[in-house]
Amino acid sequence: MPLVEFTALLVLAAAMSFSPGPNTTLAATLAANHGLRPSLRFVCAVPFGWCLLLLLTSAGVGALVLAVPALRWAIKALGIGYLLWLALRLSRTGQLAQAGGNGLAVPFWQGVGLQFVNIKAWLLMFAVVAGWIAGRPDAWQRLTVALPVMAFFALSSNLLYACVGALLRGWLAQGQRLLWFNRLMALLLVLTAAWMLAA
Repeated sequence: MPLVEFTALLVLAAAMSFSPGPNTTLAATLAANHGLRPSLRFVCAVPFGWCLLLLLTSAGVGALVLAVPALRWAIKALGIGYLLWLALRLSRTGQLAQAGGNGLAVPFWQGVGLQFVNIKAWLLMFAVVAGWIAGRPDAWQRLTVALPVMAFFALSSNLLYACVGALLRGWLAQGQRLLWFNRLMALLLVLTAAWMLAA
C-alpha cells in the first residue's frame, strides 16, 4: 500500500475511532462505574469485533448488507434497540459498582456483538473496504495492513476513554455526581441512537 494511501487510512481510522460514539461512551461509562480493570473486557471486545466485521465486509457480507434493505434495517433496529436498552439501564445507576457487582456490565461477547449492530462501525468498515481493499489486485495484502490498523485504533481509543472514566471515578463517588454522569452518558447513547435512525 503506498504511503499516501496508508496515511489516509490512519487519518480515517483516527477520526472515526476517537470521535464519540457508542463504543467510547460505553468504555468511559463502564470504567467510571466499575473501574478500569473490569472495563477492559469491553475495551478488548471492540477491536476483536472490528476485525471480524472488517473480515466479513471484505469477504462480501458488506455488499450483501448494502444490497438487502431489510437486512440494513434489521441491523439498524437491533443497534438502536440495544443502545436505548443500555441508556435506560444506565440512567438508573447511581452507585459505584465494584468489580463483579451489580450495575451496568457489558461482557466480552456482548461487546463483540455490539460491533455488528453499530452503524458507525459498519460505516467505517464500508469506507475501508471500498477505499483501500475492494477491487485491488493486492486486496488480501491490503487487508493484512488494514486489520492491525483498525485493531490498534479501536483498542487505543476505547482504552483512552476508559482511562478518562476511571480517573473520574473518585470524583463521581461524591453525592449524586455518578447518577448525573450516567444520565449524561445515557443521553449520549440516546443521541447516538437517534443519529443511527437518521443515517
